[in-house]
Amino acid sequence: MDKKNKFIRDSVYGDINLSKFEVEVMDMPQFQRIRRIKQLGLISLIYPGANHTRFEHCIGTMNLASKLATKLDLSDDEIELVRISGLLHDVGHGPFSHVSEGVLSFPHEELTKHVIEKTSMHDLLSEKFDTKKIVEIINGNGNLGPIISGELDVDRMDYLLRDSHNTGVAYGVIDYERIISNLTLENELVLDIKGVQAAEGALVSRYFMYPSVYQHHTTRIVNAMFRKALKREIESGKIKETDMYKYDDSDIISLFRQSDDEIVRDMINRLDNRIIPKRVKSIRLDNFKNPEKLYKIEQKDLRKAEAEIAEDFNMDKDYVFINIAEYPRFDEMKTQVNVENKLYPLTKISNIIGALSKARFNIPDISVYVPQEEKERFDKLKLDHYLDLPEVDREKFHGIHYDQIKLF
Repeated sequence: MDKKNKFIRDSVYGDINLSKFEVEVMDMPQFQRIRRIKQLGLISLIYPGANHTRFEHCIGTMNLASKLATKLDLSDDEIELVRISGLLHDVGHGPFSHVSEGVLSFPHEELTKHVIEKTSMHDLLSEKFDTKKIVEIINGNGNLGPIISGELDVDRMDYLLRDSHNTGVAYGVIDYERIISNLTLENELVLDIKGVQAAEGALVSRYFMYPSVYQHHTTRIVNAMFRKALKREIESGKIKETDMYKYDDSDIISLFRQSDDEIVRDMINRLDNRIIPKRVKSIRLDNFKNPEKLYKIEQKDLRKAEAEIAEDFNMDKDYVFINIAEYPRFDEMKTQVNVENKLYPLTKISNIIGALSKARFNIPDISVYVPQEEKERFDKLKLDHYLDLPEVDREKFHGIHYDQIKLF
């Protein structure tokens, strides 16, 4: 590896060493742009300290990728390749990170691939690396892919630590050193039995970070407002979704404020001044016999229901929001654990993870939001009059309560 003669002071890990080439990559305008992309999008409206950026997260991911690659005894060339892949894994993120991605017809990895292979950054990277291998690793493919994008990868470890640190929500504190020291690479990352307790802690942390931060009820409505504005600008042709890698947060805010679309201007004005719609109806998914069915409701059906509610309550349909919390995937539960040279899924090894798998629908919900001044008119709203909801399970509480007893 190049001699490390630079370092950057990180708020989570302290000093992180950098090679001259890595500094050159970071100084490229494509990477400097992500200094102006908030890691948690609009969550600073809920947690004022959540102003950290994709820039910091990418450096942190590189740092953990380097630690893991070194522990796995990879060659110097492989360590350099893993480091640069960690550094660049989010370089294509659009404004406000996953908030804007929710409107696009493709994932941010496609934009990352474009930045790495089709912009001036390619010219610099190709002096030392095969850019196709970088893209392969970022997408979780090939032998080294699981390090950056797998079931128990360094990307997840860093964002849990960093998001917890900056929001002040203590749930995200995980023992990443213990996890890394107990991982091996065998086509996928395999956890030694000695690391199960640390992995349990990471998964429990993520379980609680979702309702507290990532899928907080206010997070979901501010994201929905932003996405409505962005979708209108894309559909009008004023913004090209394939150009999202060129914009930063302030660019999009400026475009919204100057838009000739009255709805777009009003949405950004409400976000600027934290005039946020309120929940008037909320049904937790654990109330349904088959909560999975809720995720089969198509967006067009949600929009139709919003329009029908607005008509019944004599409102503008653009100010009624029906939002379903993101599907609680928790892919880390599939992690393979090595027990005396035999592999078992983490859910089979850990009662805690098994309980989490059952309990993951306890917290997500489907909610209806309207402007605060309209809230009192919606006391008797019946959501099942507008949507084909799953059947309610009147007996489910007892099973859930038992699972939570096992968990805690």
